[in-house]
Order: sequence, then structure tokens, then C-alpha cells
Amino acid sequence: MENKLRKSNDKMVLGVCSGIAEYFNMDATVVRLLLVLFTILGGSGLLFYIIAAIVMRPAI
Repeated sequence: MENKLRKSNDKMVLGVCSGIAEYFNMDATVVRLLLVLFTILGGSGLLFYIIAAIVMRPAI
């Protein structure tokens, strides 16, 4: 089965971090912590999240 980057049904807000975690086969908490870290250090995490929420396909 082919692994595709999609939003996840296991979501806290929009499912972006969970979708990325499923794609890379890692824990969603790690992805969420990295997003918060990037947001605090320069704001790029929030911009990435908004763009990913628009671009990523919804979960099936």
C-alpha cells in the first residue's frame, strides 16, 4: 500500500500534524512539539501549519 500525505482523522485542530506523523511513521506529539518550537523561534511554524492545512487533502 502506498503511503500518501493526508490530514488525519486523529486530530487536535485540523489533523495536519497527525497526518505528517503518519506519513513519516513517527509520533504525532513529536511533530506537534517541533511545530511549537518553530513557531516560538521565528514564527515559521505557524505559517507552515496554515499552508499545510490548505494544501493537504482531507482524510478518507
